[in-house]
Amino acid sequence: MRAYNERLAVPLTWWIAGALTIAILGAELWAGYGMTAAFITYAALGAVCGGILLHWGRALIRVTGTELLAAGRMLPLSSIGEVMALDEVQARAMRGARANPAAHMLLRPYLNRAVYIEVTDPGSAAPYWLIATRRPEELAGALGGGAAAAG
Repeated sequence: MRAYNERLAVPLTWWIAGALTIAILGAELWAGYGMTAAFITYAALGAVCGGILLHWGRALIRVTGTELLAAGRMLPLSSIGEVMALDEVQARAMRGARANPAAHMLLRPYLNRAVYIEVTDPGSAAPYWLIATRRPEELAGALGGGAAAAG
């Protein structure tokens, strides 16, 4: 096992798209009103959009010698079974039709690839973890699952 750290930061393009959306939606909402209404509208939209993007970008994935930490949740490495790096198609299937409602999922809409982590602890409520990442092969390798994608 080796150390691994990744922050699931929101890409700059999402911040730009958010700013453009705020500009367009804000103009629609306050059209015909005064500057006070414009200021309140843009401040509220900016706070909501910025808060969502900041929250999404705070997620941290860390592998230490004894545990996996993913957005504040901890999984001992001794409870990890099969680990697979998933490509975009496989990750989409695991997030959608093949998803188990009891699974622990750390997903972000701007990340298409993920790592499947089987949980072998019988006391765990989650049968597996699905962690979105920019570097699935590297995370799988840090967890001892190698760099091979799932078949």
